[in-house]
Amino acid sequence: MALTDEREVLADGLPGPEPSPDPGSMTLFEHLAELRNRIVVCALAVVVTTVAAWFFYGSAIHFMRQPYCQFARLHPGNTFDNCRLFITGPLEGFTTRLKVSLYIGLALAAPVWLWELWRFITPGLKKNEKRYIVPFVAAATVLFALGVAVAIYVFPKALRWLILVSGPGIVPIFSPSKYFTLYVFMALVFGAVFIYPLILVALELSGVVPSARWRKWRRPAIVALAFVAAVATPSNDPISFTALFVPMYLFYEIAIVVGRVMKK
Repeated sequence: MALTDEREVLADGLPGPEPSPDPGSMTLFEHLAELRNRIVVCALAVVVTTVAAWFFYGSAIHFMRQPYCQFARLHPGNTFDNCRLFITGPLEGFTTRLKVSLYIGLALAAPVWLWELWRFITPGLKKNEKRYIVPFVAAATVLFALGVAVAIYVFPKALRWLILVSGPGIVPIFSPSKYFTLYVFMALVFGAVFIYPLILVALELSGVVPSARWRKWRRPAIVALAFVAAVATPSNDPISFTALFVPMYLFYEIAIVVGRVMKK
C-alpha cells in the first residue's frame, strides 16, 4: 500500500492516523525526561500529603504514643512520669514533627507513586501485559496498607520486648524523635516489603523467571527471605522479624500459584 508522509492512505484518498510511537524507539534523553516528570508528580503528591499530615500531627502522635502508654500502665515501676516523651534540644520538637509528617506523607501518597512507577514501566511492556497495570497498582496499594497494619499491630509487642530485655532497674525515657521515627519507619518498611510478591508475579508473567524456577529456588529463597527480614527489621527484635519473615514466605508461595494461574 502506498504511504503519504509515512501514514497509511485510506480508501477515500485521505491519510490515516499517525502510527503509534514505538516505546523501544525512545531515546535515552526521552526516558530521562519521562522519569523526571514522574518524579515531579510523586514529589508534589508527597508535599501535599506531608502538609496534610503536619496539621494532623497531634492526633498522629497521640495514636503512636499508645503502645508506650499501655506498657506504662502495665509496668508502672519501669516507667517515668506517665509515659511522657522528652526532647533534649530546642530543635528536636520541630525536626520530629517534620520527619514524622514526611514519613506519614510518603505512606499516604503510596497510591500516587505506585501508579507513577507502573506508568513508567508501561512502555516496556507488551500490549497484552499492559492490561495488568490497574490490578497491579490496586494490589500494591492494598498490600502496602496491609504491611502498615501489620507493623502497627506488631509494634506494641516489639516495644515491650525491647524494654524488658534491657533488664530490671532500667527506666525508659524516650525522646520523641527516636520513638516516632522508629514507629513510622517500621510501618514504611513493612508496607514496602509486602509489595515484593507483585515483583515475583510480574517476572513470571513476563517470562523472565517462570514459576517452575521459583519452585526450584524455594530453599535458597527461604534463606534469602530470612536475611532480608533480619536486615529490614528496624527494631531488630525477634517479634518484628517473625512478623515480617512469615508473610514474606507465604507471599512467595502464593506468588508462585498466582503466576501459574494468570499465565494460563
